[in-house]
Amino acid sequence: MLNTLPPPLRSLSDLAKEERGFTFAHFTCEHAWVIGNILRNALRTADCPALIHISLAHQTLFHAPSLPGTMPDHEKWTTRKKNTVLRWGHSTWYMSCQFDGDYKRFAEYHAMGGEEWGNYTIEGGGYPVFVKGVEGVVGAIVVVGVGVESEQAHGVVVKAVEEYRDLREGFKSPMRTMTVK
Repeated sequence: MLNTLPPPLRSLSDLAKEERGFTFAHFTCEHAWVIGNILRNALRTADCPALIHISLAHQTLFHAPSLPGTMPDHEKWTTRKKNTVLRWGHSTWYMSCQFDGDYKRFAEYHAMGGEEWGNYTIEGGGYPVFVKGVEGVVGAIVVVGVGVESEQAHGVVVKAVEEYRDLREGFKSPMRTMTVK
């Protein structure tokens, strides 16, 4: 499945338009649960151990491995991708394309010295969550995988959000239809 993903966009204006094209009316734990499970099922089908993390700026909404095989280091990479998305308001793939994958240029451009640049990454797989009427990015969708290329990580997140967008029409949450006595 990961090898059949179309190559991601590379133009910064096209990537920015793609990111803003997924602006949510609102974003809750229910959205994160559905998107997280779409990602988990896709990665399981592809037999790809990966860590999936969906959060608001300061609250984790979904965090799960797709399969056994993730490593403790994946937690650090998850944090780095989330930090990049939240700080610059773009996907980590956008940032990679902006600097042609060159970490040194990225760090120099943003005047990051010492160990600060170790808090960020330009590896694909971190994606912004935008909400209508809210200025800036409100959260991040992150995939860190064993053997998942930067382009594939971006592509699988884009595909999952597209699938979610297709599913959300007419979606009724079981929690919203439940009556409490």
